[in-house]
This record gives sequence, C-alpha cells and structure tokens, in this order.
Amino acid sequence: MEENIASFHQARINKLKTLRLDTVLQKKNPYLFKAKYLLTAEEIVKSLSDAFISSAEETIFGDWLEGLALFVCSKVYNGRKSTTKGVDMEFDKDGIRYIVSIKSGPNWGNSSQISKMREDFKSAKRVLRTSRSNIQITAVNGCCYGKDKSPDKGDYFKYCGQKFWEFISGEPTLYSDILEPIATDARKKNEDFKMEYTKMINKLTGEFIEKYCNHDGSINWNRIMSVNSSQD
Repeated sequence: MEENIASFHQARINKLKTLRLDTVLQKKNPYLFKAKYLLTAEEIVKSLSDAFISSAEETIFGDWLEGLALFVCSKVYNGRKSTTKGVDMEFDKDGIRYIVSIKSGPNWGNSSQISKMREDFKSAKRVLRTSRSNIQITAVNGCCYGKDKSPDKGDYFKYCGQKFWEFISGEPTLYSDILEPIATDARKKNEDFKMEYTKMINKLTGEFIEKYCNHDGSINWNRIMSVNSSQD
C-alpha cells in the first residue's frame, strides 16, 4: 500500500488536468448557481470544479480500493480477478467458490442496478457450473466501508466495512490497519494537488470571464443558459 498509494494521488492530478470549462458547464445545473447567489466568476468556477473533483475522487479511490482488496485476497486465498461479466473477484475458501462484486460503500446503487447485479450473479453461477456441476457457489457484494446489519439478501450476501475486509483476509482488524499506510505522504501529495488545483482555478476563471462575463464584469447568464440548455 505504501508503494502504491502514490498512484491514487497522481490519478487525482491527471483527472484534474482533464477538466474543461464548457464540458462541466453543460453537465451542471445553472439554476442551482442562481439559487446559491453565486456572483463572481471564481465562485462559479470553484463550485463547478469541486463537484467535478469530488465525483472523480470517489471513482478513482473506489478503483484503488478494489485493487487493494484483490491484492489482499490473492495473498491469503489465492483470489483472482474474474473474467465473468459483472463479477470482480473469485476465490475458494472452505470448499466454497466465492464470486464477489466490489463496491466502495453500501449505498452504491438503485433498485435497477441491484437487480442487474443479481442477474450477473445468476449468470456467473450458470457459467461456472458448466465445467463443474457440483461446485458450491456463493455470491457476495463486498463494500469497502460502511455497515449492513442484514447481510443475507437471499441469493447473495452483502458484507460491508470490517466484515468485508475480514472476509477476504481472515484478519478482523484489517479494516482499521489499512488507515496508516493509506496516509503515507498524504500531506505532501495533497500540497502537490493544491498547487495544480490553484493553477486550474486561475486558468478557468480567466476563461470564464472571457466567455461568460459582460464588459462591465457582470455574469452573462443568458450565455451560460445557452451553452447548458439551448437546443439551437
């Protein structure tokens, strides 16, 4: 973890550099900017950028945690990345083949997405049984943080937080043990990120003023609405 946590921070910076003003303006709610009484170019740019960054970080770190979970399980139970659609990891323990779909937290999807996961689990079981008809298979939705007091969902189990990390490692304290190595060089990496963030805010603020402000410095809301919602 100490060797690989830097990849998360670098991915944050790389994602930050992909941010484009017109692209995020098209995706965000301009009525919300008005309702929040945002009056300056920098306020709007920061609001846009922070929403973009927050969403990106959740995805990036979720992918990183999934990789960590697979690494841990590979060392303990010879876990491996699954080639079956909708399944992230497979491993054998106590005579049972576990198929696992890994998510960051417990509230990751709506009813349609959960139904899709259930269908993927059913399909994966059918595929695995074509080669071994007598194999015992258990499906698990593993969540890297959070709690679920009713893990038995009928056709699959949902293990969250401590229970998930113990499930893939056999170690009841692993969920808290990983905090320290995750924090390796965090202060320095965050300073590097802040430097890139500041440059990006200044650059996009200048672009916003040029494109979406009137000559007197006021914001041209009609122009923003045109970019965001006009069909012309």
